[in-house]
Amino acid sequence: MNKRHHMAFASALLLTSTALTSTALAATQKDTLVIQQAATITTLDPALAYDTFSLQMIENIYETLWTHRGGSLTQMTPLLASKLPTYTNGGRTLVVTLRKGVKFHSGNTMTCADAEYTYRRNLVTNNADSANWFIAESLLGTSENASKDKGVTWARIANAVKCNAQGQLVFTLPKPDPAFMAKMTFAGQGVIDKAWAVKQGEWDGREATWKSWAGKDLSGGKLAGSASGTGAYRLLRRDADNVMLVAHTAYWGGVPAIRNVVMQKVGELAVRQQAFLRGDADLIEAGTRSNVDAQLRGKSGVVVLDNLPTTRAQGIFMNNNIKSAPALGSGKLDGKGIPANFFSDPNVRKAFAYAFDYERFNNDVLRGKGTVRTMMLPDSFPGYSAGTKTYTYDPVKATEFFKKAWGGQVWQNGFVVNANYRTGHILGQVALELLKQNVEALNPKFRININVEPWSEQSVKFQRSEEVMIPMGWGADYADPDNFVTTFYSSSGFFYPTNNWKDANVDRWVQQAKETTDQATRNRLYKQVADAAFDQSPFIIFPEDTNVRPIRSNLKGATAANFNPMRSFTFTGTFIRELSKK
Repeated sequence: MNKRHHMAFASALLLTSTALTSTALAATQKDTLVIQQAATITTLDPALAYDTFSLQMIENIYETLWTHRGGSLTQMTPLLASKLPTYTNGGRTLVVTLRKGVKFHSGNTMTCADAEYTYRRNLVTNNADSANWFIAESLLGTSENASKDKGVTWARIANAVKCNAQGQLVFTLPKPDPAFMAKMTFAGQGVIDKAWAVKQGEWDGREATWKSWAGKDLSGGKLAGSASGTGAYRLLRRDADNVMLVAHTAYWGGVPAIRNVVMQKVGELAVRQQAFLRGDADLIEAGTRSNVDAQLRGKSGVVVLDNLPTTRAQGIFMNNNIKSAPALGSGKLDGKGIPANFFSDPNVRKAFAYAFDYERFNNDVLRGKGTVRTMMLPDSFPGYSAGTKTYTYDPVKATEFFKKAWGGQVWQNGFVVNANYRTGHILGQVALELLKQNVEALNPKFRININVEPWSEQSVKFQRSEEVMIPMGWGADYADPDNFVTTFYSSSGFFYPTNNWKDANVDRWVQQAKETTDQATRNRLYKQVADAAFDQSPFIIFPEDTNVRPIRSNLKGATAANFNPMRSFTFTGTFIRELSKK
């Protein structure tokens, strides 16, 4: 982009930024991609990002060492590495040769010192809001930072990630981890610009200062709102509702055809759909399959990519230890609220699971294309337990378990449950409405209040155990079953504060599966986890369909063949740099 064009585009964005929440850049230009979604971008710091909406920008601003090749979940291709490394030292060491001449958006040249700083910073900060726990597990043998685990020392961090005399990056693991290379494809492991970051006031990378950054909250840091990566796009502007990127003209892979990217927060689905149909938006968060079929499929200028692979699991969480008094109503089993431990009785959880109409959800929301899941793990992943029992809609059994719950008090006194879904989460909203209808039909003393809240609020509340009941999903961070099984079922997993369900046997089986490379053993352990979870019903597991993605017909580079569900943040399963317009 020449200077004049760049300045004109920037001026247009500045003038229209206040209106972008309701209208897009009319008739989007050939070199401009407009994306509309329901939620805001919470951070641009790779060390902090752990939500889809932030990662979809980060993966285009920053780059990892390698990534998945095309649509494959097992084959990889180098990015900032010049070639794919191989394990040595009994599977404990990876020596990575980096590309030469790669430029950051600041103009600085990337060196091994930048990569070393990036991964050490991730291990040092590794706070509860980040995804760095699974990298720390691989490199340090613990998911915790130094403020929580005193065994985490500077020596361990420095020895785990270091540059050798040849300028190569060396990873040294305490024990073999066959999932490590897959973990390193996660967008939050993108290499950052050390000199630029330090100048912004971030950690300086020295041993003398590392302890004060251990587990530090990065949400107020400069990198949360500004960026200098090596990716094909650099940040032009970010405000409360919009992120604007422009092509990185010194990008090592060549300047992309799409020069300008506008990400807009547009809360109303109908508004997003109309902008998409007019051609004012090129990609949108399009809602459920039924929304796509009813409003977009077959319309002029629209192509629907269907039956795409998925690596997600979704369900309704029921919190066993609610830490928010206002959310509890009366706080008692008196028909006016619930106690904080209401869902700790498995009879309550089973009753709710039997009250959910899985077949209707499949037909109404997934257009009959869904598959009932036995566990919170994609059925395309190894370790999925196809032989585990599943819940079905059964109001007789639901009534039976409600009458057993809390010694009969639930049925006798009734309850009020406050359930929330995030803004724009149509699937979650419909699921709660179906559950509400069925549960309230069983007993006039039962009541479920459904409320909507912004993602920025909900993402904080569920990690503080303040949500009562919420629909929530998980997209794979890396292509290994442990990413789901630990996340959902382990008391050390990311979602543990969301439902506070714990089982000692399940914790042990999950850990054993994590430490073996024998797939048959892992499969057996995961079946035990799934069977135990069926008996206790910690979640109401949604049926899952294949992915469906509507795109504008003039958008090239997005196909079913190259759609990678591990890289679906831009709604196309590709990097934005791979796209162009006719």
